[in-house]
Amino acid sequence: MIMTHPGLPIELAIIIGISMLLLGLWALKSKAPSHTTTASTSLAHVPIVGTFFKYISQHTWPLLLLKIVFALLFVLIVVAGLWGTPIVERNLATTLTWNFWWTGIIIAILFSGSAWCAICPWDNIASWLVNHKLWHRSNSNSRLQLRVPNVLRNIWPASLLFIGFTWLELGVGIVASPYATALLALAMVILATTTLALFKGKAFCRYMCPVGRTVGAYSQLAPVALRPINSDTCRSCKTLECYHGSESIAPCPTQQIMGRLQENTYCTSCGNCTQSCPSHNISWQIRSPSSEAINDARPHTDEAFFMLILLALTLFHGLTMLDHWQIYISQIAQNINDSGQLLLSFTIGLIACLLLPILLYGVSIWLTSKLCDETAEVSFKKLFSGFAFVSLPLAFSYHIAHNLNHFIRESSNWTELLSNPLGIDTQPLSMMEKHIRHMAMMIPENMLFALQGLLMAAGFFIAVQVIRHRGSHLFAARGIQLLPMLLFATLISGINLWMLVQPMTMRM
Repeated sequence: MIMTHPGLPIELAIIIGISMLLLGLWALKSKAPSHTTTASTSLAHVPIVGTFFKYISQHTWPLLLLKIVFALLFVLIVVAGLWGTPIVERNLATTLTWNFWWTGIIIAILFSGSAWCAICPWDNIASWLVNHKLWHRSNSNSRLQLRVPNVLRNIWPASLLFIGFTWLELGVGIVASPYATALLALAMVILATTTLALFKGKAFCRYMCPVGRTVGAYSQLAPVALRPINSDTCRSCKTLECYHGSESIAPCPTQQIMGRLQENTYCTSCGNCTQSCPSHNISWQIRSPSSEAINDARPHTDEAFFMLILLALTLFHGLTMLDHWQIYISQIAQNINDSGQLLLSFTIGLIACLLLPILLYGVSIWLTSKLCDETAEVSFKKLFSGFAFVSLPLAFSYHIAHNLNHFIRESSNWTELLSNPLGIDTQPLSMMEKHIRHMAMMIPENMLFALQGLLMAAGFFIAVQVIRHRGSHLFAARGIQLLPMLLFATLISGINLWMLVQPMTMRM
C-alpha cells in the first residue's frame, strides 16, 4: 500500500491564484521600476550576534570542526549503505541522504545561502586526500595544476550530471537502495578527487557539481552572503589576497574577487577570503532577498540554461510523485511496448518534461523580442539569458513548498537510526508504523499549508519583480511588452499550484 500526503486545500489555492492574476495585471499597468542600489548590513556590526560572526570569520577551528563532523557522517553513510540492511527506512544511508539532506538542503539555502558548500564532504575529503592538509595552504606536489579544457569551462557538465542524478533517483530508483546510494556518494568523491588532482582550483565545484551549482543558483535569492564590510577598503586593495590567498591560506577555489563580486553563483563560502584578507574586511551580510536575481547578476548562456533545467527538473520531481504520473508512464509503455522497470518510458517522460518548459520559455522570449522597440536592438540571446532569472523564484518557491511535505510529514526515528545506523536485525516498517509516522507531523497541518501558500505567492511576486526590473534594464520595457514573460510566470506558477493541490506519494 502506498501512503500519500493530502494536498493544499483548493480554497487556499484559489485565493493564491487570484492574487497572482491581480499581481500580473498590476505589473502590466505599473510604471517602469527605477534601479535601486542593494542595501546590506554586515552581521559583524549587528549587536549581540556581531561578535559571534566576527569570531567565526577570523578563526579556522569552527568551520574545520564542522567539516570533520560532516565528513564522519559521510563515512558513516557509506559504511551503512555498503554493509547495512537493504531495508530502506531502517538504513541511515537512505534516510539521512534522501529524507533529510536532499530535502533539507534546499530549505537551508533560504537561511544560509551557499554555506553548505563550505562543509560539503565530497570536496573536503577530496581536498584532504590530495593536499595532505586539513586546512592551511598545501605545498604538496600531488596536483598537476592543469588548465581546465575550454570545453569544460562552463556549467554544462553540472547540468548533465543533474539530469543524470534525476534519472538515477527517480528512474532507476536509487532512493530505495542503500547500496546504490553509497556507491553514488563514493562516485562523487572520486570525481571531486580526480579533478582536484588534475586541474587548477576546484574544477569540480566550479563547473561540475550539480548540487553546488543548484545551491549557487538558488543562493542568489538568499538574504545572506559573504561580502565586503567596507567597499572602499576593497577598492583600494592592490594585493587581492581574497583571490590569490596568502602564505598560509589557499586562493579562492572558484577564482572570485570579493570586491567585484555581484552574485553568489560561484561563491562556495569556503572562508578562504575571510581568513586571508589582511584588513578582516569580509563577513556575512544580510541583504534584500532576491536582489541578485532582480538586478545584480549577469548570466552567460550556460548559466541561463542551467536555471531553466533546474526549473524543469523541479517540476518533474513534483510530477513523478503524483498519481497521474503512473498513468502517463503506463500509456507511454503501452505505445512503445516497454516492460519491466519501464526505464525507456521514464526516460521519454523525463526528456519531454525537460524540453517543454525550455521551449515554452523560448517562445515567450521570441514573442517578447517581437514586442521590443525596433530602436532597442536587443538580441534574442541577450533576452534569453537576461530573463532566465525568472525561473529561479518559480523553481525555488515550489521546491521548498514540495520539500516541506517530505521534511515535515516524513520524520524518522533519528535516535533509533543513529544508534543502529546499519539497521542490524530490523524489520520493515509496518503499516501501523507508517501511519503513525505520517500523522506525527513536526508542525500543525494548517501551518504547513499556510507556509506553502506563502511560498507560492512570494515566488510569483519575486518572478514578477525580476520581469519588471530586467525588462526595464534590457530594453526599457513596460506594460504590454512584458506580457509574454508574465504569462510564462503565471502558467508555471499555475502548474506548481496545481501539483501542490494533488495528493503526493511518500518518498519511503
